[in-house]
Amino acid sequence: MKLKGKVVIITGATSGIGEACAVIFGKEGAKIVVTGRSKEKLARTSRVLEDNEIEFLAILADASCEADNRRMADEALKAFGRIDILINNAGISMRALFQELDLEVFKKVMDTNFWGTIYATKYCLPAIIEAKGSVIGISSINGFRGTPARTAYTASKYAMNGFFEALRTEVMHEGVHVMVAAPGFTASNIRNNALTAHGETQGESPRDEAKMMTPGQVAEEILKATQRRKRDLVLTAQGKVVVFLNKWIPGIMDGMVFREMAKEKDSPFH
Repeated sequence: MKLKGKVVIITGATSGIGEACAVIFGKEGAKIVVTGRSKEKLARTSRVLEDNEIEFLAILADASCEADNRRMADEALKAFGRIDILINNAGISMRALFQELDLEVFKKVMDTNFWGTIYATKYCLPAIIEAKGSVIGISSINGFRGTPARTAYTASKYAMNGFFEALRTEVMHEGVHVMVAAPGFTASNIRNNALTAHGETQGESPRDEAKMMTPGQVAEEILKATQRRKRDLVLTAQGKVVVFLNKWIPGIMDGMVFREMAKEKDSPFH
C-alpha cells in the first residue's frame, strides 16, 4: 500500500506509539488526523508534525466519548474527504489486584480501550469500506495472555482482539484490511500513567524501560505490516514466545507469568 495522499486517523496520538505512528506514516506522505484529550499535549504533538512538514489535523477528543468519535470522523471527512486507515491507539493501563480494585477504574479502562475502539471504528468504517482501507487495533500481548494485577487492561485487550476477529470476517470480501498489532513492553508513558486501585496514576514505571522497544521502532513495524496488509503483528521475541507457549502450555504459563510479574518493583505479590 502506497501512503501518499492517504488519510490516516490515529486516536490517542499525543505520546508514545500513537505520536510515533503519526510521524512515520506522515513521512510516507499520508495526511494525518491525531486526537488526544489534553489540549497541551495535542499542541505539542502538532508542533512535532509541523516540524516534520506533515499535513495534519489535530482534534481535541476523548476516545471514551461516543460523540467525540463521531465528531472525529466527521471532521476528518470534512477536512480531507476520505478516511483510508484508522489506528485505534488510545489506551490506558492499570495495576492493582482485582479484589482491591475500584470497579470505576475497571470501567474507565474498558471505556477507553474497548469502547473507544468500538466508537472510532463504527464511525470511520463506512469511509474505510469505500476506500478499501485498513482498520488497525493497537492491542497487546495481554490480548493473548492475561497478567495478574492487570485484570481490566487484559480484559479490554481480549475484547478488542475478539471484536477485530469478528469484524475482519464480516468485511473480508469488501477489500478491507483488519489488523491486530500486539506490541510487547514498549518504552512509553503508559505504565507511568497506569491507574492504581483507586484511580490515581502510578507515576513511575515498575519495569526497566531501557530494555524495551522504543515507540519509533514499534511504529516502523506497524507501518510495514500495514503496507503488507498483515492480519496480525506480534512484536518482540519475548512476546512471540509468550503467545506461542500460552497456546500450548497454559497451566505452566500461569506459574511463569506470576513469577515474572512478582519481580516488578513494588509488586502487589511481595
